[in-house]
Amino acid sequence: MPRNPSGRFAFTGNRSASNKTPREINRNLVFNLIRTHQPLSRADLARLSGLQRSTVSLIVEILIRERWIFEGSTGRLPRGRRPTFLHLNDQRAVVALDIHTSQTTVAVVDLDGKIVAQNIVPLPDDPSKAISTIIREVKNILATNGRSFDGIGISVPGRPEPNPEHPVFTPRIKWSVLNLQTRLQRATGLRVKMENVANGCVLSEVWFGDSDGVHDLVVVNVSEGIGAGIFVNGRVLRGKDGMAGEFGHIQIEGDGPPCACGGTGCWESFASNRAGLRYYRELSGNAAPPSFDALLRIAQGGDAVAISAIEKMSLYLGRGLRMIAAALAPTEIVVVGEITNGWYLFGPTIETEMKRNSLPGLPRLRPSVEASTARLRSAVAMVLNEGSA
Repeated sequence: MPRNPSGRFAFTGNRSASNKTPREINRNLVFNLIRTHQPLSRADLARLSGLQRSTVSLIVEILIRERWIFEGSTGRLPRGRRPTFLHLNDQRAVVALDIHTSQTTVAVVDLDGKIVAQNIVPLPDDPSKAISTIIREVKNILATNGRSFDGIGISVPGRPEPNPEHPVFTPRIKWSVLNLQTRLQRATGLRVKMENVANGCVLSEVWFGDSDGVHDLVVVNVSEGIGAGIFVNGRVLRGKDGMAGEFGHIQIEGDGPPCACGGTGCWESFASNRAGLRYYRELSGNAAPPSFDALLRIAQGGDAVAISAIEKMSLYLGRGLRMIAAALAPTEIVVVGEITNGWYLFGPTIETEMKRNSLPGLPRLRPSVEASTARLRSAVAMVLNEGSA
């Protein structure tokens, strides 16, 4: 079986290949079974995959030679040969960048999604210095972590789909995201993949989360803005110019507040973290806390104004989710973002509003099981998933 030239894997599906493409798909299958069930033996792999033991052994030897996996401890059986267990090689990793308007998180994430190291980097006010600051931190984290790096994955709040006829849509970023991608590739020699935050979180949810990669799924990222990643028929739905999923910029009130996209009354103007902070200022007459996390902590401590502010945000969030449920009819909707840390307080409001006057067959609604790390862990799926190319 030839070496996979792309160094990537198909992260969805759990069936062996047809006769047309058996080698590559079976390789992907074995790798993903090891990733999701480790540690396990060759006999376990044959049983789970339905492949012949000789085929499994051949694939395993190639994955070991290419340093994707390694042999670990041996098991015990009542009789016969003791099995050797297989693990992912945790010395292989990717660099993850989570871009925000005023700061960037730079992290090292191994193949199993463990965040090995991370650093929050404040970005300078001068946009011309932002890229240099990020590159300096990436080179520093590469130099101080003795791992083999397969690439760099970047989560961007916007739509970084390059198109010669249209500018990249990143309404809250005041410097060139595409320049960052190009300069990082030159500075590090690594493959650099870039995704909209919500699309990245969809990949992360399927790769590491509770979703099975088979049923249709929408991940809604609630942060400074709101974006939706749509996973359908085993792939991320991108649409023309990569703009599928921009529900946050659908106008829901004509005379609403201005939005970063240039419109007014967009859904994210009423249901994003920024909206929650605005509601607090309006209700209290005082300055808002410095961040949504801080506002959430105040609400969890029982502050009535903070609770009311996030309740109002949650009502609008639920109304927008009802729009997504009616338009796309996914099997489930997964929410990612700081709001999930207070789901026990505000999740019922969000779900009740989503269900109000809704059509039959509502999707399951839940917070991400990895809400605090999804944006960083998505870098592994960006770099290694062949479907994200």
